[in-house]
Amino acid sequence: MEVILLERVAKLGQMGQTVRVRDGYARNYLLPQGKALRATKANASRFEAQRAQLEARNLELKTEAEAVGAKLDGESVLVVRQAGESGVLYGSVSPRDIAEALTAAGFSVNRQQIVLHNPIKSLGLHTVPVALHPEVEVSVTVNVARSPEEAERQARGETVTTREETNLDDLGLEVGAALAEAAGDEE
Repeated sequence: MEVILLERVAKLGQMGQTVRVRDGYARNYLLPQGKALRATKANASRFEAQRAQLEARNLELKTEAEAVGAKLDGESVLVVRQAGESGVLYGSVSPRDIAEALTAAGFSVNRQQIVLHNPIKSLGLHTVPVALHPEVEVSVTVNVARSPEEAERQARGETVTTREETNLDDLGLEVGAALAEAAGDEE
């Protein structure tokens, strides 16, 4: 299906371009969200009549997004989750959780703006991009911890996971001594 884009769509095109997309993508996403119109002569003339208004609205939205982005860029939020001793979460942190944490911190962000390709499944500091506008993207730090105290330690750079690390040199000496003792017993 061919559509006329009413705004910039990432990896698809700029406002005013006529692009060919799959029918389902157009019917289920672009058309209902108001991001595109079907490419017909009537819609093309309608778009040209509204072009100035659409460009002004886009510029206004971009300016607002840049203002919010200036405040939001580099912001850090805390997400408390249960995790095992090795630092692996029992669940995961999704875009919805990050959006709720940012909203609680006083920012107006919805989950569709969080660009998280894979869910977060481990403790630690994670940098997550936030697309406030197709042309404005900032990054926030998500501090995933078991408690607020642990989050403070992570923010300072401390490791909070416990892993039993065996010193291989000591282990080698112990095995060598046991082998030597066993060899001495045989004689």
